[in-house]
Amino acid sequence: LLGAPDPRHQRPGFVPYERAAMPEPIPEIRIDVLDHGFVRLVEEWGGGDTRLPEAGIIEAARQSTQGSFRGWRRDAQLLRYLHEHKHATPFEFAGMVLEVRAPIFVFREWHRHRTQSYNEMSARYAPLPDLDYLPTIDRIVEGSARNAVLNKQAGRADGAPSIDVAGATAFLRRRAARYEEFEAEYRAALADGVPKELARIGMPVGRYSQMRASAVLRNWLAFLTLRLDPAAQWEIRQYASAVHSIITERFPQTAALFKAP
Repeated sequence: LLGAPDPRHQRPGFVPYERAAMPEPIPEIRIDVLDHGFVRLVEEWGGGDTRLPEAGIIEAARQSTQGSFRGWRRDAQLLRYLHEHKHATPFEFAGMVLEVRAPIFVFREWHRHRTQSYNEMSARYAPLPDLDYLPTIDRIVEGSARNAVLNKQAGRADGAPSIDVAGATAFLRRRAARYEEFEAEYRAALADGVPKELARIGMPVGRYSQMRASAVLRNWLAFLTLRLDPAAQWEIRQYASAVHSIITERFPQTAALFKAP
C-alpha cells in the first residue's frame, strides 16, 4: 500500500503507534507582555516518529536500545528519570521558535543566552515601529524601594531617596516627552535623506524591537531557570513567564517536571 511502512526500515522492538496522516496545525498562542510587547509561538518540534508532542524525547532516549515511544502511561516515568538525573541530551530533540516584541534593553539581556538562535529587526534596513516602553507607576515606586543590598543590579542609585508617586509621574512625563522628541528627530532625519543606519544612532533602549528566537527544549528550560529567578530584572521576568506558559501548553509532560526558581 502507498505510504505503508517498510518492515525492513523499522527499528527492532518497534511498537506500532497510531499516527495522524498530517500533523495538526499549531494553535495560535500569543501572550501580551508589558505595554506593547508579546511572545508568539511560531513553530514547535519534538514529536518523533509518532508526531505526538514530546514523544521524540523518549525516542531519542531509547535510541541506544532501538526502542520506541510506548505512550505516556508507560513513558512518563522514563521522562521523569531523565529530568531528575540530568540526562539532558534527549531534551534537545524537541524545541520551538518564538516571535517576540520587546524593548531593546530586554533583548540585550535575552541575547546573553547564546544557546538560542536569533534574528532581529534591523533599523539599518527598515524603521522600527513607533512603540516605546513606559513602566507603570507601581513598577517605578516598588523598584525604587527595593533593598539594593539583596540585588546590586536593581534598586535606586546609592544615596538617592526613594521615589514617590508624584516623582514617578514626573519621570514618566519626562520620559514620554523624550520618546516623542526622538521620534520627531528620527522621522525628520529619514525624510531628509539621512541613511537609515545613521538616523537610528540616538535610538533609546526603551524602543520596542522584534525578533525570532529558536532553541531546543533543554535550552529553553535553562533560560527559564535564570530569567524566572527573582534576581532577574522584572521586565525580562515577564517575558520568561510568557515563555513558561507556552512551554506548559505545548510540552506539558516536561513542564510538569520543571521547578521554577
